[in-house]
Amino acid sequence: MATISLWYCRVCGLDYDYSPWGPAEDAPDYGTCECCGAQFGIDDYSAAGARVHREKWLAAGGQWFYPKLQPANWDREAQLAQVPEQYW
Repeated sequence: MATISLWYCRVCGLDYDYSPWGPAEDAPDYGTCECCGAQFGIDDYSAAGARVHREKWLAAGGQWFYPKLQPANWDREAQLAQVPEQYW
């Protein structure tokens, strides 16, 4: 059975089964994170940018950007623990 390689949002830690930054992590698709609303390639371009967007998102309540996509058992703190270390 093939293992799915996960990619985690640099801002909120939401897991994706593909990288919106492309296979080489150098070509963002400029899509939007379903959870925090970060625009890939803009808001998460650098660690500092990811921190700024995360702080704004959390200060505004840390709610889902697309609320209908929020899982019923969502745990924001567990998800935030998945943010890649270099983006804290």
